[in-house]
Formats: sequence, C-alpha cells, structure tokens
Amino acid sequence: MGTIRDYSALANNILTEVGGEANLVSFSRCATRLRLVLKEVPESAIERVKNLTGVITVVLSGGQFQVVIGTHVADVYQAFSGLVDSDTLTNATTEKKRPLDAVVATMSAVFAPVIYVLAAAGLLQGLLIIINYFSASFHTTGTFGVLNFISWTPFAFLPVFIAITAAKHFKCNTYIAVLCCCALINPDWAVIAGKIASGEGFTFLGIPLAKTVYTSSVLPPLFLVWGLAHLERLVLRALPDVVAPLFTPLVCVVVMVPLTLVVIGPVTAGLANGIAHGYNWLFNAAPPLAAAVIGGVWQVIVIFGVHWGITPVIMANFDMYGRDSFQAFQTMAVVAQMAAAFACAMKTRQAAFRTVAWSAGLTGVFGITEPAIYGVTLRLKKPFICGCIGGATGACVASFFGSYYYAYAGLPGLLTIMNAISPENPQSFIGELVGLGVTVAVTFALVFMVGFTEPEMPENKQNAPEPHAKEHVPSELVLNSPVSGTLVSLSQVNDETFASKLLGDGIAILPDNGVIVAPCDGEVASVIDSQHAVGMLCANGAELLIHVGLDTVKLQGAHFTTLVKTGDYVTAGTPLIQFDKEKVIEAGYDITTPVLVVNSDEHALLFHQQSGRVDSGNPLFSVA
Repeated sequence: MGTIRDYSALANNILTEVGGEANLVSFSRCATRLRLVLKEVPESAIERVKNLTGVITVVLSGGQFQVVIGTHVADVYQAFSGLVDSDTLTNATTEKKRPLDAVVATMSAVFAPVIYVLAAAGLLQGLLIIINYFSASFHTTGTFGVLNFISWTPFAFLPVFIAITAAKHFKCNTYIAVLCCCALINPDWAVIAGKIASGEGFTFLGIPLAKTVYTSSVLPPLFLVWGLAHLERLVLRALPDVVAPLFTPLVCVVVMVPLTLVVIGPVTAGLANGIAHGYNWLFNAAPPLAAAVIGGVWQVIVIFGVHWGITPVIMANFDMYGRDSFQAFQTMAVVAQMAAAFACAMKTRQAAFRTVAWSAGLTGVFGITEPAIYGVTLRLKKPFICGCIGGATGACVASFFGSYYYAYAGLPGLLTIMNAISPENPQSFIGELVGLGVTVAVTFALVFMVGFTEPEMPENKQNAPEPHAKEHVPSELVLNSPVSGTLVSLSQVNDETFASKLLGDGIAILPDNGVIVAPCDGEVASVIDSQHAVGMLCANGAELLIHVGLDTVKLQGAHFTTLVKTGDYVTAGTPLIQFDKEKVIEAGYDITTPVLVVNSDEHALLFHQQSGRVDSGNPLFSVA
C-alpha cells in the first residue's frame, strides 16, 4: 500500500473498479473500511482494488465488498459520497442476501459512524475512574458532575444516534426516525416504566405496557426504524401529495412508538439480554474457556468484518450489570496483534518492511488492528497465529482475576485499560494488567521462536532509498520541471480547485511538448485510470501530483499513455506520461499542467522561478 492524499482519485478508482454507480446498492464505512454492497462483484475487481494505492486489502464478507483503507477511510468515504447520489441508489440486487449478511451490513452501517463518539465518551469515563480512584472526594465536586454527565450523554441518547444512522441505511426520513426514538427516551416514559416496575398497571388501547426503558438501548430503536421505513413508504403511497408532508410523520409516530412500547421494545430488548445472559452463563461456568475463545478468535472475526454484531450484547451487559467481561478479553486480542506487528518489526532484516510493521503496530495502540493484520501478521501467517495464541493466553489469565470493563470502550486497546478499574473489584485492573503482560510476552516469544518468512519486496523498490533512514532523507528536496514550457501561477489557472490551492501549493506549466518526466527520485504513488495524472511520494515525505491539462479526465485516456505503474521507484528524469499535445488541444482542452505538493501544509516551498520559460530538468522549486 502506498501513501496518497488524492482521496478523490482513490474513491473514483474504487467506484470504477466495482462497476460504477449503476452496480452500487449502498455504501457505508467503519473505522477502517469502506463497505460497499454491490449488485454483483465484477470479475477481477477484488485484485484490481487491492492494487490501488491507499488500499490495504479487500474482504468479501457479510454480503459486502469491504475495502480496507485504514485511518484515512473517512477522507475516502467523504470523497466517495461526493461521487455517488445516495438518493438514486436502489436496494435491488441480482441475488437474495442471506439473513446473516443483512444483519452484518446493518450493524456495521448503524454503529460505524458513531463508534468514535462512543469511544471518546468511554475514554472520558475511564479518566474519571482513574481520578476517583486516587481522589476519593473528587466525585462530590461540580467538576466531576459536569464531566460525568458529558461522558454518559451519548449512551443516554444512543437511540437518537441510531435513529440517524439507521434512517440513512434503511432510507427513510431521518427527522421522523429521530422523533420516534426521542419519544422512547422521553423522561415521562421513564416515569411510567418506573410505576409499571413498582406494580402499577398501564395499558395502551387495553394492551399492557412493559417496564422496559430505552436509554442506552440498541435493538429497540434499530427495529423501530426498520419498521418505520416500511410504514413510511406505505403511507407516502397512500396519501395525496398535498397532505403527505403533514400526515406522514403524524401517522408514523402514532403507529411506531406505541408498537415499539408494546411489542418491538420488549421482544428485541429481551433478545439482546438473552444472548448476553448466554455469554455470561458460559463465562460464569468456565471463565478461562470463555476468555480464551474471545482472546483467541476475536481477530479472526475482525478479518471477516462481522465484529459489529456483538455490540448489542456488550451494551446489554452494561445496561443490566454496569460491567462487561467481553471487552476486557477483547482488549487482549487487539494488543496481541499489535505486539505481533512490533515483534515482526524487531525481527525482520528488511528496513522497508520494518517501517511498515512499526507503523501498522502503532495503529493497534488506538484499537485499530486492520493495518497490523493485513499489512503484517496475516500477510506473514505465522505471526497472526502467534498473536491469536498470545491473546487467548492473556485473556485466560485475566479471567482468573475476574477482570471486567466498567465503562464502554468503543475501540478496546491499550488506551482503554483504565476502564477495568473498580474500587469494589480491585483485582479487575490487576488482572487486566497481568493479562496484557502475558499477552505481549507470549506473542513476542512465539514470533521470535517460530519466526516467519521475510516478505518479498517488489523488484522496483529494492534499490529505493529508505525514507526513514536519516542519512537518506534530505532536509530540502529540489524538484525539477517535469516538462519544458511557460510557467503559470496557480492563481491564474482556469480551474477553481487548482487556483484556490485546495489540492495543495505549487505551480503550473503550459507544456511545449507531450512528455512528462519525474521531477525527482521517488515512488509512483498513484496512476489515474484516465492516464492524465500521476502521484509521487518523495524521500522527504512530500506527496506530488502532476496533472496534465484541465478537465482532461473527460477524455477517458484518449491521447494519453502512462509509462509507469503504481509502486514503481523512479529517478529524476524518468518519463511518466506521454500525450499528444495537438490532439488534446484540438479536442478543446486546456493543457495547463499543475505541479502540486499535495501535503504542502506539512512543508515549506521555495520557488526558484515563478514566471517565464523553464526547461525540463531545470530546478522549479524546493520542498523543505
């Protein structure tokens, strides 16, 4: 996987390779993946998308075409959203989706957009736990009171968050969905539910109401919105257009809220609680077995992208007991893959792969393991197995101490271990620390004992200078002109995106000929399908984009020939693109060619020449 900042190009390439918008049913994202539901998977699409710069791997699971991107998935998703009109997408597919696939797709679409909000609140709760542990009087202060209710806010209003994400997934009116879910957490209903719990009888149209409350609930609002989507379509078809805007929300809220209070809520809440009881039964009957299964198998589940399905069970545990052992053991599985990646970094003899392993392992610190799995451990096979064994062993050890999480962790990992602190159960945190220590020790020991086959590096990268070796990283990199021609200030380019420097700072050239060459040594980070642009990654981290012409993407590659491919290591002066200058002009296109530093916000540009003529190979500007 190469590094690239042209997320729009990556999003466009992904969309093209999967068959375009016409083949797209829906799309969503999670912490690391762009999740696409396709009508059909085009032949060789998996391999072609895998080879795109910026893509870690592709997983076909749960009825989804999952593009694993890593921490920049939000940028790619935003760019993808700009390419696709979600309102025109259809839910019709060429083959019927299996129930399990539908569940996985729904869970990921609903929870992924809010996971970082829940994770942030969980971290705040963890910090408050630590402060209270060392200062017994802190919980009586106003500061604690304010921070405490802030930390619980997303959980108290979780049905509202679910209403927003589920409405998008099920394609119904977001505001009606929010109205219905807000009714579930209305304080007045909490009062009524309390009275029912104390023995008073309340009915709706003669039907007894259950005592279920819905703050922090998951399945009741989810199924409410699912039912709402069907009801809303029926109502819109039945009502005249002149009254539909008013009576649609009226009918929907009057039908769906009571239906949830009477049927949907009690049934779905009981389902989540029942599954949680089943897991807890196994944990209480055989703690080491339950812990070992989670610590050892969890990352296998992550590989297939179906890990979101456990969220309702975890939330049910916190709702019923105020604690959860699943996430305590889940943390061991995450840390194990992080440790395996670090062990590979220390053991490998290849400097380039060492950099990859350190970087991938570092994301595991934040609870995100896909880069470590796909980039290092699963790629080498044996380290992944070592991590699974280490995670199972550490979780098993932690179970003997009775370790639990007392605050929800959106992304379990090293940063969330303080969630295991409890004054009533001091052994919990001790067990978590001991378990983590065992996890890391066992994983490191196994990786070093078992070893692995060194990964094969592409031939065109073997002679490339190591970007992180200090002696090879220039403090100032001189970029030569990629083509002879007349210099044009970016502000004078007849394209607002380039002129406003939205894609980065640099300069433009009006070419004299049709050959674009590399302005410096570096790696080809991207090659656009329409062959009119090339991205490069330089030794000092500068990311370049050479874009031949304005709107030339519309030519769909006509009159352009790319002379390199993604991943090639090139030296200054190597031909990158050849194009027929006269034919491009005859087709009505401006051939002004911007030369940009995409991440110019991280570098200082010193221009050697900003106007007049320039010859190919002459210094253009320096990047410090």
